[in-house]
Amino acid sequence: MFEISSIGKILCPSKFKFPLSQPRVLLQDFTGVPAVVDLASIRDAMKNLGSDPYKINPLKNLWNAWITISDLRDTVTKKSHRLQLLKQKFKLASILNGQVSSIPVYSNPKTLKKPSNLSLDSAVKAVEMGEMKENDAYEEELLDYEEEDDKAPDSVTKLNGESAKKGYVGIHSSGFRDFLLKPELLRAIVDSGFEHPSEVQHECIPQAILGMDVICQAKSGMGKTAVFVLSTLQQIEPVAGQVAALVLCHTRELAYQICHEFERFSTYLPDIKVAVFYGGVNIKIHKDLLKNECPHIVVGTPGRILALARDKDLSLRNVRHFILDECDKMLESLDMRRDVQEIFKMTPHDKQVMMFSATLSKEIRPVCKKFMQDPMEIYVDDEAKLTLHGLVQHYIKLSELEKNRKLNDLLDALDFNQVVIFVKSVNRAAELNKLLVECNFPSICIHSGMSQEERLTRYKGFKEGHKRILVATDLVGRGIDIERVNIVINYDMPDSADTYLHRVGRAGRFGTKGLAITFVSSASDSDVLNQVQERFEVDIKELPEQIDTSTYMPA
Repeated sequence: MFEISSIGKILCPSKFKFPLSQPRVLLQDFTGVPAVVDLASIRDAMKNLGSDPYKINPLKNLWNAWITISDLRDTVTKKSHRLQLLKQKFKLASILNGQVSSIPVYSNPKTLKKPSNLSLDSAVKAVEMGEMKENDAYEEELLDYEEEDDKAPDSVTKLNGESAKKGYVGIHSSGFRDFLLKPELLRAIVDSGFEHPSEVQHECIPQAILGMDVICQAKSGMGKTAVFVLSTLQQIEPVAGQVAALVLCHTRELAYQICHEFERFSTYLPDIKVAVFYGGVNIKIHKDLLKNECPHIVVGTPGRILALARDKDLSLRNVRHFILDECDKMLESLDMRRDVQEIFKMTPHDKQVMMFSATLSKEIRPVCKKFMQDPMEIYVDDEAKLTLHGLVQHYIKLSELEKNRKLNDLLDALDFNQVVIFVKSVNRAAELNKLLVECNFPSICIHSGMSQEERLTRYKGFKEGHKRILVATDLVGRGIDIERVNIVINYDMPDSADTYLHRVGRAGRFGTKGLAITFVSSASDSDVLNQVQERFEVDIKELPEQIDTSTYMPA
């Protein structure tokens, strides 16, 4: 017999070790991965779960996923296999839900229109008839369930008449509804203008919503944030006065953005409260908020979260979902790692842990795994694949004194929606922004020398399109998602290949077109550029005199 350490992990084939004498059932989840499940073990596990919704719901999700994928016509091609699946489905339904007289059967799993509730005899008959493609009776029996929904998430429009995001990479024709997300989440996804899951979302979400631990490395701008936001909102059962999910990140701006994503996708889940906590704000404000209106989802930086937890204002004993975004940045720094570890120890042993970043070195991966139990690991197969599809990359050799004039020329010559210019210090950010404003460019800057309130106000203003040029330090080099940005200029060369990747990842989000231009003014700059080209196997050429706008401007 096998042990179920987390009921959400029963789709992981490597976990199953059965005595051959035990009755077994073949399940196929909505990612198409088959797994053999011991029915007796599931029944025993259910008895031990009590009424804990965090353990019951993942199993219900599994059941719902299976009845969808075990379709009569499309999923299983052989009639004998369909009949076998139907009988197994009734067996599993009886174990999970008590004795059942009928089960829902979808006539088209790709659109998930309303199902027919069929008895076993009727379902078997439907299979027999469905095998004959021209049999009208079978089609007629299911036609009543083919009416259009009010609004289908697979054909979405964006608010305010804007077109939906283009180039958001999808790896098959299905949409977010195939993940069997709550209707409220699907509606929010429609409002946000997303058409299809990205590759990383398709790989992660099906298992993440079942409670599996996840460690994921994927390109910048491919929707990693949506993975943990959607999977957390799918699973969470809000209880008044209890924090159920904790998300840690290394900067205040990123914390603010993640909180905004939770709020955006929980628009139609009014019972779920989200709050963000970070330094630079009077801690009494945060303590009062926790006392008077405790959120269910907390996003924050390690320092402030630890301070609130140590003072007993923030209770983490009910946390079921523990998430690190840009995990390598937090775990590589020993001071921040100690804070994360102390916070982690304050949470229950039985919880889901998810970690995400665009760059995860082989040295940091074992550190991440120490926080997890048998995580599902998704890495880019080859580091060369980390360079961004659709992003045109060039460099310009020039002296330090020539940078300002060249930048001015570029901003005059290039077509852009919004541009981010990266510099290496607070002083350079302030001075360059001042120069651009004097030259009548619509510029704004963000750096660590500003108050927290000022930084967030400026970030929000840029994100909303009030300014088209942002001068920044590496403070906004990781994780920040501003969809209109299509050009990144490295006014100062980053100090490493990793930092380069994160910086240029601000352009070309979600697989769309973008342009990255790097100024090279010293031997050390050339060394970093060579490291980037060697590590990511990308050929970065010198900027030509003329560049085709269509190569970096979305259509």
